[in-house]
Amino acid sequence: MKKEYDFSKMKSRKNPYASRLKKSVTIRLSEDVIKYFKDMAEASGMPYQSLINLYLRDCAKRHRKVDIQWQL
Repeated sequence: MKKEYDFSKMKSRKNPYASRLKKSVTIRLSEDVIKYFKDMAEASGMPYQSLINLYLRDCAKRHRKVDIQWQL
């Protein structure tokens, strides 16, 4: 192995995994929901946004549906 490498002549290329990267979105969540995930995230040692992403991914994978019944 060399002690130093010259990267000045390297050509850049696109990231082949760019299509799999996460997309930034804005979402409004209740404070109690955020607190719930932050508490869980602290206990598990992972960032709360990653925990929310894992939960939503699991819901999507299992094709879970929300059962909403409005009371009149």
